[in-house]
Amino acid sequence: MTPPGALREALSAPRSWPLLLVRATVTTGALAGLVAFIGPGVLLDALHRAPPATWAGALAGLFAGHLLAAMKWRLFVRASGADAGAVESLRAHGAGLFANLCLPSLVGGDVIRAGMLARRHSIAALAVGSIADRLVDTTALLVLAAVGAALVPGLLPASTQTALASIGAVVVAGALGAPLALRAIPAERLPPKLRGPVAKLRDATQAFVARPSVALAGTAIALGVQGAFVALNAMLGRAVGIDVPFAVWLLCWPLAKIVALAPISLGGLGVREAALAALLGAFGVASAAAVGQSLLWQGALIALGLASGALAFGTGTGAGGLGSRGDGVAARAEGTRCSTWARRSSPAPVSIDGFGSGFC
Repeated sequence: MTPPGALREALSAPRSWPLLLVRATVTTGALAGLVAFIGPGVLLDALHRAPPATWAGALAGLFAGHLLAAMKWRLFVRASGADAGAVESLRAHGAGLFANLCLPSLVGGDVIRAGMLARRHSIAALAVGSIADRLVDTTALLVLAAVGAALVPGLLPASTQTALASIGAVVVAGALGAPLALRAIPAERLPPKLRGPVAKLRDATQAFVARPSVALAGTAIALGVQGAFVALNAMLGRAVGIDVPFAVWLLCWPLAKIVALAPISLGGLGVREAALAALLGAFGVASAAAVGQSLLWQGALIALGLASGALAFGTGTGAGGLGSRGDGVAARAEGTRCSTWARRSSPAPVSIDGFGSGFC
């Protein structure tokens, strides 16, 4: 599926536009509330402190990190049975980054990224590989936050410790329980329409589980990439005047990113800024500096998303390529097939409304 076709399919769902408007309102309201609380002048002063070269360095690091992230995702979907090439994986990842600018939470881009390759590869393998990729990224964030919490003992409220432990337990339970649940489902007792899709999901999951070295390699990549992103944010923080130990960034930035996964805003914008300001505020950081730093990082994300979208849309032209004229019809046809497969795989409607999103 092409980037325009995949994005069009996602946004054409009957419930998409009202929910997008709601989340756009939440995003706008959160940002407006933060600006009003801090003061526009104070916030602009914090933003102006960062040298352009520092922001450019953060953008370059973000680009390099997402190149590695794209290869990690490719590693996972290939282990699940989808023989995706390097170039098409990079284009799909770029389209997902672009989609993150306008779809709910950071998970919306995962849907577009997997949906782009559904015409050429197994939907079940793409789904399993993408879910594994998101679980590993979330686990890496939790590990980094736990390291930060261990390095700053006594400063993390008990409620936050409980929430962190609960999220970790859910992620681990999901990662371990999904393969067992699929294996335990008796295929002969399922309705005929569900037997095929469930069997494909089971095969893809078993193929992935049979290669633990892939999961370990992907986890190492995720820890490295997310750790590098923490360092880049600390660099931007220093540029706007945030003077806290690196351990504080290890604790606060991953937690703010996890909060931004909640499907209540567009790409986590506004939610991440509010969460980071609250977390860093516990360490004496002014709200203006925290929000200013987060907006600088968000600006780098937007720049990368726009550039990635331009590359995904503008490359691969030609017969059968990602940009060929006839591909729009094929994309719409594939969107119908993909949606039908997903509906047969789950009793709940498939949409991009949040964590329950289908990978189509």
